[in-house]
Amino acid sequence: MTTVYVEARPKGRPEGSAITDYVVEDHADHVLATFKTQKEAIDWAKQNGHKPHVARVRHLNNKKNPDHWRPV
Repeated sequence: MTTVYVEARPKGRPEGSAITDYVVEDHADHVLATFKTQKEAIDWAKQNGHKPHVARVRHLNNKKNPDHWRPV
């Protein structure tokens, strides 16, 4: 299983602004798929043999720091 990351877009958005969509990215920030909800993104990742992770805190999303992510 490959670890992938489910992130809200737009990245770096101001606190309180709307999330437009969610993306599934690999460790190199390549977008694998885009979805309207986080659940759809997680479900897609699992169905395609990936191990999805989501950020523990939205503004802390450094993929090299495992403390910023939790598996779902």
